[in-house]
Amino acid sequence: MRMIPTLVLTVLLAAPLAAEEAVPPPAGAEEDLSRGVDLMGEAARLLFRGLMAEMEPGLNELGTQLRAMEPALRDLAAMIGDVRNYHGPEKLPNGDIILRRRPPEPAPAPAAPEIDL
Repeated sequence: MRMIPTLVLTVLLAAPLAAEEAVPPPAGAEEDLSRGVDLMGEAARLLFRGLMAEMEPGLNELGTQLRAMEPALRDLAAMIGDVRNYHGPEKLPNGDIILRRRPPEPAPAPAAPEIDL
């Protein structure tokens, strides 16, 4: 069992030595690499433009529907108040989901008055 960590350590230590013996890249390789990176960047831009063009109508429709629902959502938020006033949702055996309100925290006891001596 002790042989496996030794083998891993040997491979890790030999990796820098192998990197030092690498053959230098051929002339013009940097230009090809730069051109390849530029092409990949352009491809990514085209991909995202296409995705946005495809998603834009759906996002516009979603915005329209949310604006129409805004009054009802504001009323619901006012009725619920702070979400921290509720326990997490519970699913009952019959499939109903309920949200139980947390009991109000008791008011802190008034501090006893200090007596000067």
